[in-house]
Amino acid sequence: MTSYTLPDGRTVSDSMAFTLNGIQYPSNWLRLSTSEDLSRLNITELAPPPYYDQRYYWGPGQPKDLATLKELAKFQQKQYAQAALSPSDWAVIRSIENPGKPVSNTMKNYRASIRTTSDTREAAIDAATTVEELIEAINTLPSWPTL
Repeated sequence: MTSYTLPDGRTVSDSMAFTLNGIQYPSNWLRLSTSEDLSRLNITELAPPPYYDQRYYWGPGQPKDLATLKELAKFQQKQYAQAALSPSDWAVIRSIENPGKPVSNTMKNYRASIRTTSDTREAAIDAATTVEELIEAINTLPSWPTL
């Protein structure tokens, strides 16, 4: 959606009908108008607001608290690791309760790789000293293993 400033100072979006100098313009007029049409009526297009990632910033150039962001990111890693390990917990419990039913090496290796990956991902998050470094770390974390 694009916004415009009318000569009288009102702001309208490109999907709004408006009245200017006693003339009613339909809701699609701004979308269909040319730059010459806008110039002739002294209507100016507003610049879009600057982009910022709301996960890490309160506003453009206003980062959220790094310690809190890191804590949340590490919590998310632990949640994923827990969710990835949960489907195979039964096999570990069974092997403890019934020693004759050992956990397969494939399952043991998978579970170990989940824990190792989680530790690696958390260490990368901990190493970040700025919000920008944290974003880079999160965007380049190693992939989670699959079974």
